[in-house]
Amino acid sequence: CTAILYLNASRFNFFRVLNVLPELVKIHCTESKIFVCISSHFRVVSTCHSLVVGLVGLYIFLFDEAGIADPLWGDTSLGKVNVAIASGYLVSDLLILIWYWKVIGDKYFVIHHCTALYAYHFVLNDGVLVYVGNFRLLAELSSPFVNQRWFFEALKYPKFSKANVINGILMTVVFFVVRIASIPPYYGYMYSVFGTEAYMRLGFLIQFSWISTCVVLDVMNVMWMIKISKGCIKVISLLRQEKARKSLQNGKLD
Repeated sequence: CTAILYLNASRFNFFRVLNVLPELVKIHCTESKIFVCISSHFRVVSTCHSLVVGLVGLYIFLFDEAGIADPLWGDTSLGKVNVAIASGYLVSDLLILIWYWKVIGDKYFVIHHCTALYAYHFVLNDGVLVYVGNFRLLAELSSPFVNQRWFFEALKYPKFSKANVINGILMTVVFFVVRIASIPPYYGYMYSVFGTEAYMRLGFLIQFSWISTCVVLDVMNVMWMIKISKGCIKVISLLRQEKARKSLQNGKLD
């Protein structure tokens, strides 16, 4: 049933890409604004997907008894549905990237999506690591803030506008919490189950795939975190300089 759901989710997203998005682009976009138009549709869908799978993943992480009791083998239908939705989205997202490569193509996104799809294949096909897979989906909770930053830039909001600054700070904090701060406890858990009977039952292929895909994804998360942090620090520094300049102009030195 899970495999069928995954295929249907992928099929739905496939038709969304081939039929809906090109029509929207054709109707609402001019040639001069094709990048903004395609990117905006791309990010709206990304935000909707992130909110759904991220919040469902959070619910499973906090309240799913089967998964909490046995993260490696705990069977949860809701968890499989969530991973299936995420997998369908990743397939469609890859199609969008390929279809409009000259506009929004990004090699890091391709690596990220292919790695995640490979890992989720085992969750859906073998019914293992469902709870773990949903834990990884908590990382998606940072995507709405990342996408919102792009919309502010596209709408030409000033970098120092209150909305832009607040979103930037929230983006940095949430990204760190769900993608970086979770790394030590996650690998700590992985180490704690290494060699156990439940771990050995996974088999070498799933064991290797579990570890290797997580390493690839987390290396990319660290790279993105460094980039986001530099941007956040730069904006905060410029804000302080601007505040000091205005204080001097008013004859006040804070």
